[in-house]
Amino acid sequence: MLELKQVSKSYWGKKALDGVDLALGPGEIVGLFGENGAGKSTLMKCVFGFIRYKGAITLDGEPITNQNITRLSFATCEHSFFPNLSPESHRQFYQAHFPTFRDKRFRALMDFFELPYHKPAFNLSTGQKNQLEVILALSQGADYILMDEPFAGNDVFNREDFYKVLLGILEPNETVLLSTHLLEEVEHFIGRAVLLRQGQIVGDVTTMELEEQGKTLMDFVKEAYHYQSDRVIRALKDLTGEEEP
Repeated sequence: MLELKQVSKSYWGKKALDGVDLALGPGEIVGLFGENGAGKSTLMKCVFGFIRYKGAITLDGEPITNQNITRLSFATCEHSFFPNLSPESHRQFYQAHFPTFRDKRFRALMDFFELPYHKPAFNLSTGQKNQLEVILALSQGADYILMDEPFAGNDVFNREDFYKVLLGILEPNETVLLSTHLLEEVEHFIGRAVLLRQGQIVGDVTTMELEEQGKTLMDFVKEAYHYQSDRVIRALKDLTGEEEP
């Protein structure tokens, strides 16, 4: 289990995360949602120790160190691959450094996305770079796969098909934490939704619970954020100076 206990992070005196408690168990597919600046990317970077934080993050009760960090993988729209290396060179590098590397999965996903094996990564399109990032994260052989807005730059058909493929290839012990703004697209892909607002978790619900309540994922988010349905009308009235009839 991946656990965050009272995790906090501040930038220049402003809290990006404020006492976050979160536990992810084996085999879960969890969506991490929230407006820009809610703390989604910061949370994931804390898990990998990319930035300093207060609190505790453990993997099966143990601190995350060089001894167990290979059980975690990360796909980010900021990209973590080597830009001068081709996908094939990445495959060879990952095989050499990750004993649990899933070569068959790597090749299947490369074929699915129709990516070139021998083209340097920096020559790929933005969408292709994001696809390579996701392929590497899924092929590393990690138990916990964290994805931060991984599908930016990909068309809707590629994204939709990929969700279906992902559901088909994940093994029962693999856990995915997916941060995205594409709520409607992932609603039927995830099994649980966690909502961040101003660095705090303001909602944590399974999609089964939402279904039993007759609510959509968007309903859940709007309720948690206290969304005001008339905000556009009020804004237009303020901008145009029109009076209510």
